Amino acid sequence: MIQGIVVGLQARIGLILRLPENLDIEIECVVDTGFEGFLTLPSPEIAKLGLHYLGQINAKLADNSNVATNVYLATILWNGVEKDVAVLGMGHRPLIGTALLEDYHLSIDFCDGGTVLVDDILRS
Repeated sequence: MIQGIVVGLQARIGLILRLPENLDIEIECVVDTGFEGFLTLPSPEIAKLGLHYLGQINAKLADNSNVATNVYLATILWNGVEKDVAVLGMGHRPLIGTALLEDYHLSIDFCDGGTVLVDDILRS
């Protein structure tokens, strides 16, 4: 189970990035259910982290416009398991998208200090 907190009506959870030499850093991310990708990070953060560049895509934004966006590869620790994910270099704050939430249950108490929980889906 992954736990977080609501701050200013933003659901936030910590995400562990696993860098070379098994150096782990935690980044606070906003859960964005309107973003279908895995993760976004601001370009300056990506440069500091030295993530591997994969290429460029045209990302469609909420206003239906397209923007050329660099894509990088990162290894994260998600619910205790290492996972390689595509990271879009864009925006001003880290965002977690629905690709990471696939096959998980998301629960958010939308009030300041509210609980954010990401857990396995219970299947019968």
